[in-house]
Amino acid sequence: MSKILIIEDEAAIRRVLTKIIAEENDSYEVENAEDGLEGLEKIAKADFDLVLCDIKMPKMDGVEVLEKIKKLKPEIPVVMISGHGDLDTAVNTMRLGAFDYISKPPDLNRLLNTVRNALDRKELVVENTLLKKKVSKKYEMIGESEAITHIKNMIEKVAPTDARVLITGPNGTGKELVAHWLHEKSDRTKAPMVEVNCAAIPSELIESELFGHVKGSFTGANKDRAGKFEAANGGTIFLDEIGDMSLSAQAKVLRALQENKISRVGSDKDIKVNVRVIAATNKDLKKEISEGNFREDLYHRLAVILIHVPALNERREDIPHLVDFFSKQIASEQGTATKTFSNEAIALLQAYDWTGNIRELRNVVERLIILGEKQVSENDVRLFASK
Repeated sequence: MSKILIIEDEAAIRRVLTKIIAEENDSYEVENAEDGLEGLEKIAKADFDLVLCDIKMPKMDGVEVLEKIKKLKPEIPVVMISGHGDLDTAVNTMRLGAFDYISKPPDLNRLLNTVRNALDRKELVVENTLLKKKVSKKYEMIGESEAITHIKNMIEKVAPTDARVLITGPNGTGKELVAHWLHEKSDRTKAPMVEVNCAAIPSELIESELFGHVKGSFTGANKDRAGKFEAANGGTIFLDEIGDMSLSAQAKVLRALQENKISRVGSDKDIKVNVRVIAATNKDLKKEISEGNFREDLYHRLAVILIHVPALNERREDIPHLVDFFSKQIASEQGTATKTFSNEAIALLQAYDWTGNIRELRNVVERLIILGEKQVSENDVRLFASK
């Protein structure tokens, strides 16, 4: 059930908007407020998924209402309702964080498309906010090696800027962790970070996933849908495994980076986006360029800042810190007592060939905590950490 609040001082307009939206989808629950003060009181007391707000109202105008909503509950998309003379103001509200604006009298299709797109974006924002909170609590940049210290220093310098970052390194080294820390230490941290695993999405669907689509643009496109770039507007989009992206999608990403606008699949309409792009890959993109699999111009657009995350075998001095961190984390998750590791056990773990990197080390630590003695010994490692 999606809760929608309409803030509008004209009773006739309220009735029309309520009727149109309620009849569109029986899962929409619509409430009304006669002015901005009443609207803000309702927003403070209940969770709404979307607010439609008039610009010209008594007691408090829509611009002020928008600013207060963005401070009170910034995750709620706000669509401004503008009269003919309010269009310049409506456009300015977009800079203040409005999702969109619709003109009076409302066009039926325009109104319903805007409502659906705003609710889609709200759902994505909530999902990514939950993920962000989960990541913030569970993961930290662990290690004191020269390589990790260098990465931490890079993040501190680069995060406050809007510079695009390309993160390279083998699978399991923590490239996505670097991306999250870049976002969380940036000025965009209050906006969403949207992740896209380019390798996990079929090539025929990647463009729709990134840029959205309009109804009927392909089989299965039953309604208009916003893409990940729109969902990340004002925030960060993380394109993981970008080396696996199709050349067709690469061309569209390049255009988005060059012009700060995208178009949905099946549509010629341009949509402006303000998104910071962070990309990651385990591939040698220069080799992919020479083989015709990756666009050189896109590479140069993405690789403004390069951060390489080394394999665990290249920073074995961090293994004691990682084992200690994972031990406490796993014990907390399982509700068990924390186990210690003997010096001999740690030394043996440092000698292993960690082809699966950090991901493999965590799995081994979890296995040892479950199967090992109160203090994990060298013998436990030999028994339970074998490849």
